[in-house]
Amino acid sequence: MELFYWQLVHFFVKRQYRIIKLSNAPHEIWLESFDYKDVPLIRLVRHDIDWGSWLQRDIEYTRQVVGQLRKRYMKRSFQVLNLYVSTYPPVDDWEWIVANQEDRITLKTMLIHSANTLESLRRISEMIREPVLLPKVERFEDPFAAVQHIQRRIFYLERERQEKEKRLLEYGKPLFTYALIVLQVLMFLVLEWQGGSRNPEVLIEYGAKFNPLIKAGEWWRLITPIFLHIGFFHLFMNTMALYYLGMTAERLYGSWRFLFIYLYGGFFGTLASFLFTTSLSAGASGAIFGLFGALLYFGTVHRHLFFQTMGANIIGLVALNLGLGLLIPNIDNAGHIGGLIGGFLAASIVHLPRHRRSGKQFFSLLITFVLTAVCLYIGMR
Repeated sequence: MELFYWQLVHFFVKRQYRIIKLSNAPHEIWLESFDYKDVPLIRLVRHDIDWGSWLQRDIEYTRQVVGQLRKRYMKRSFQVLNLYVSTYPPVDDWEWIVANQEDRITLKTMLIHSANTLESLRRISEMIREPVLLPKVERFEDPFAAVQHIQRRIFYLERERQEKEKRLLEYGKPLFTYALIVLQVLMFLVLEWQGGSRNPEVLIEYGAKFNPLIKAGEWWRLITPIFLHIGFFHLFMNTMALYYLGMTAERLYGSWRFLFIYLYGGFFGTLASFLFTTSLSAGASGAIFGLFGALLYFGTVHRHLFFQTMGANIIGLVALNLGLGLLIPNIDNAGHIGGLIGGFLAASIVHLPRHRRSGKQFFSLLITFVLTAVCLYIGMR
C-alpha cells in the first residue's frame, strides 16, 4: 500500500494540486487546488490503522485544522477529501466513524485498504469528476525502488510549480513605481515653491479636482490630481503606499500594464469623487486604491497563491482604509472606492503577463468603456 499511496499523491500533484504540508510520522500530505472547486483540499495519510479509536481522534484533529484553513481563506463552507491508506482496516467497528457529517466543513473521509482500492478509486473519480489514473511503475521489480522513483517525480513537479510561481511573482521590475514617486515629490516641491500645497488657489492652478472647471471643459483635471498632494503628511503616506504596493503590482503585471492600471485607477477615482463630492481634492489615493484593485484581481486568477502570499494583508488593508474613510472627516471615500473599482477593471483588461484571455479581456474592456461613458455623461450634465 506504500506504493499505492505515493501513486495517488503523484496523480493529484500532476493535476495541479499543490503540497501545502508534508510530515512523516505517519506519512501525511495536505494538497490544495482551487481549480477543483468541488474538492479544493485533500489530505492523504499512510498509516496502518489497528483500532477505530485512533481513526476517530485523527478525524477530529483534521476537522480542527480545516476549520482554521476555512477562516484563513474566508470561506463560509469548505469541502475536504480525507483519505487514509492502510494495508488492512481496523480490527474493530470503524465504518460509522468515517460517515460524513454536514456542516460548514464538509469532511468526506475514506479508508482505503488492500481489499477496496478499485472501489475507492471509482469514488474519488466521481468526487473530482475525472478518472484517477495512477502512474505505471512496472519496470521496477523492487517496490521500494518504485516508491523512490514516484517520490522523485512528485518533488520534481513540486519544484517546477514553485519556480513557475516565483516567475509569476517577479515578472517585471519596478521602474514606473520609482518614476511616479519622483514625479509626485517634484510636484509637491513645485506647489510649495509657488505658494504652498495647502493653498486652494495654487492647487486649482496646477490641476486639482475642482468640479466647476471640470464641467467647464477642463477634463484633464480627472488625471492631474493624481500627482498633487495637500501637505507633507499626505505626500508621505501616499508615497509609502505607492512604494510598497507599486513594487508588488509592477512585479506582477510588468511596467506598462502597471502604468495603465495606476493611471486608470486614479482617473476613475477622481471621476467617482467628481460624481459624489463637490470639495476641492487632490492626491494619489485613488490610483493607490487602483493598485489594491489590481492585486484583488490577481487573487481571482491565482487564488491559492494570493492567499499564500499577500491575500489576508491586502483584504485587511482595503477594509481598514475604507473603514477609516467612513469614520474620519475630509477623507474622499468616493475616490477610494472609485479607484478600487477602476484598478480592478483595468487589471481585467490587461490581464496578467503570459495569461491571455481574449474573450474575457474584450468583455472587461466593453464594460469599462460603457461604465466610464455613463459616469462622464452623468457628471457633465
